[in-house]
Amino acid sequence: MLSFAPVVWGDFEAMLAIRVEALRDSLERLGRFDPARARERLMAGFKPESMKHIVRDGERVGFVTLRQDSASEPPALRLDHLYVRPTYQGQGIGAWVMAWAKAQAVAQACGITLSALKHSDANRFYLRHAFVQVGESEFDLDYRWFQS
Repeated sequence: MLSFAPVVWGDFEAMLAIRVEALRDSLERLGRFDPARARERLMAGFKPESMKHIVRDGERVGFVTLRQDSASEPPALRLDHLYVRPTYQGQGIGAWVMAWAKAQAVAQACGITLSALKHSDANRFYLRHAFVQVGESEFDLDYRWFQS
């Protein structure tokens, strides 16, 4: 059974470990794996009030961050983080989280924006979930989901 649990400041280290575990292979393929940078990036966006642990049968298997995207026009929610431990990937957990995120966007009459690391398996996941690539930077691809 899947559920969400709230995030508190004391969860940072455990969440950093999940982020590193989920991103390491993709970052190594780009020659960009750096534990210090991973810590900095997560800390810069660590906002417990916008974050949720993803829990399966009582075990934390990932986390998600969904917040208002103040830079987006038209208005959107920003999916900053969606990490699932590799041993739990491919089991429908990401799809469950994505359905929840889309429901939040529908309730607020807006879309969803996100960025994904180039050459990451996450890109195929977002395309399967009806996200459209809308931009590109040196290391990331930018996506948006539009309500139909």
